[in-house]
Amino acid sequence: MIKVAYLQCPTGISGDMCLGALVSLGVPIKYLSETLNKLGIAPEYKLRAELVQRHGQEATKVHVDLLHHHHHHEHSHHHGRHLPEIENMILKANLPSRAEAWSLAVFRQLAVAEGAVHGIAPEKVHFHEVGAVDAIVDIVGTCLGLDWLGIDSNDQGLPWLYCSALPTGGGTVRAAHGEMAVPVPAVLKLWEMRGCPVFSNGIDKELVTPTGAAIATTLATEFGSPPSMSIKQVGLGSGTINLPIPNILRLWLGDRTHNSPDPNLNLETITVLETQIDDLNPQALGYVFEALFAVGAVDVFTQPIGMKKSRPGILLTVICHPENLLACETVLFRETTTLGIRRSTQQRAILQREIQSVEIEYGTVRVKVAWNGQKQDKSITNVQPEYEDCAELARRHNIPWREVQRLALQTWYLQNQS
Repeated sequence: MIKVAYLQCPTGISGDMCLGALVSLGVPIKYLSETLNKLGIAPEYKLRAELVQRHGQEATKVHVDLLHHHHHHEHSHHHGRHLPEIENMILKANLPSRAEAWSLAVFRQLAVAEGAVHGIAPEKVHFHEVGAVDAIVDIVGTCLGLDWLGIDSNDQGLPWLYCSALPTGGGTVRAAHGEMAVPVPAVLKLWEMRGCPVFSNGIDKELVTPTGAAIATTLATEFGSPPSMSIKQVGLGSGTINLPIPNILRLWLGDRTHNSPDPNLNLETITVLETQIDDLNPQALGYVFEALFAVGAVDVFTQPIGMKKSRPGILLTVICHPENLLACETVLFRETTTLGIRRSTQQRAILQREIQSVEIEYGTVRVKVAWNGQKQDKSITNVQPEYEDCAELARRHNIPWREVQRLALQTWYLQNQS
């Protein structure tokens, strides 16, 4: 059994909401305070938790109270922290190894995003609010809490943490650089870096903070629907502002069931585009296929269908990664007669794979090898010679394509019998 967690974010995510959900799940506030104090920031803050009501639901609100004399001192000197200083604090604190690695990863991700926004190197980023004590407490405290709960690690050393799509929010917010549109630039950049699915819930407030976005986009294994799991406990972390719906982050804690998808499978988010066509010259379809693959489509296929007025038509389906959605749609609108395209976002499980080469008497053939499990202990499930390599050798030597494919497969299996 693998212990996993799922972040359900109907009203977004922030660092203090993560802490609240973790404390709600039983992570002791005393443990967090004592461990965080190893960062050398004990004189700068105080951590406390309380139960609050959000539209009739009880949730845990964690407060990071800055000690006023220190806060004013920092403000008057425009003090802030850069990435190397924060990394040094974490490395010297003797934190649990997983919490240390996760904290460093979150801050690095945030620095890369902030640097991209401002056009400077990550190490030069002056974190402003993010470098403030409360955000350091939020990020490191969240990593400590996930580690304390015993959530298992995946092949990349990150927690088996999943996250829902995130609400965009709206309006404006006052930040270190003045009034900014929501989502703020750092949050948008973090979403872009991860290809994060988002939606609008109609609430024009800042719902996802840079700290919350950094935690989610760095630590989450996958975004979207909950994984198959047996839920054991749910933690509720409250946000600060009152919203039309309960401002609560829900953290589901549970185990993978025995019939859950194999966690060694890679999961990825894909976009599926569909449109039906009944008035396009069939000769155009070959060109459409080529144009779609040229802009990044993963797969394209058609199915015969019956349409209105008993017209025969086709259902054209395109599978692509979210970042190639607009390019594929542009091709469909430009090269077909469609007036509308349906979009859907799905998850697919994919086998790990690599390309190997074999030498047969007629030349070199690339072979695609796919397996389930970790590479060091892989169980081969699929071996396929590349079609184009087999076709090119068959044409060159005037022999059947099937003979080239057979020889390539035979050679590969002989070389990998051990």
